[in-house]
Amino acid sequence: MRRNILITGASSGLGRGMARAFAARGRNLALCARRADLLAEVRAELAAAYPDVRVAVRRLDVRDYEATAAAFRSVREELGGLDRVVVNAGLGAGVSVGTGGFATNRATAETNFVAGLAQCEAAMEIFRERGEGHLVVMSSVSAVRGMPRHLTAYAASKAAVATLADGIRADTVGTRLKVTTLFPGYIRTEMNEDLDRTPFIIDRDKGCELLVRAMEREPARAHVPAWPWAPAGAVLRRLPVALVAKSV
Repeated sequence: MRRNILITGASSGLGRGMARAFAARGRNLALCARRADLLAEVRAELAAAYPDVRVAVRRLDVRDYEATAAAFRSVREELGGLDRVVVNAGLGAGVSVGTGGFATNRATAETNFVAGLAQCEAAMEIFRERGEGHLVVMSSVSAVRGMPRHLTAYAASKAAVATLADGIRADTVGTRLKVTTLFPGYIRTEMNEDLDRTPFIIDRDKGCELLVRAMEREPARAHVPAWPWAPAGAVLRRLPVALVAKSV
């Protein structure tokens, strides 16, 4: 069993929901995020509900790459080891390319991919030293192909981090190092409240429970929930670009 679990982006959204789901299973947690006040709220909530669960927190901007590596090593020492790292911190902002939104698109690309790489480097260094561990990378159903408008940079960054995870998996075949890429569908969080009427959207608690169940199986790849996103992703890859342009 993966006893000690690190989650980035853990102060809100999917990260906070997954922390709750893991704590309910009795797992110790290392929670990292930029907003220290919200991290303190999460730790207090979990301590009250699950007093036997150890919770370490670190204020962390994942775009500070040296701080990321240091935070991962620090919580490893505090908890006595790390068994699973969930690369979850990310941004969803974006605008159509060439419309004056480079700064926004750059922030999304750097946070989701370059900072994702930094987190994978830090996690895998720890796991390689130990000879065992489970790396989980959060991608998106949007990553299956290029997407229009506000999703262009986001989808590209999520495709990039999924490909990164594929490469790490290939590099560790035959070892006790496991790599899982998750492709969440529409899960309601603070970041996407405007999607409230979107078909197939599910609430955060249900979505995070399904994400945690998928991680526990440790597959190479998984769409969450599997229905309708596994078949929908396969269809989306093959849609004519004119239909893709109308899908968002």
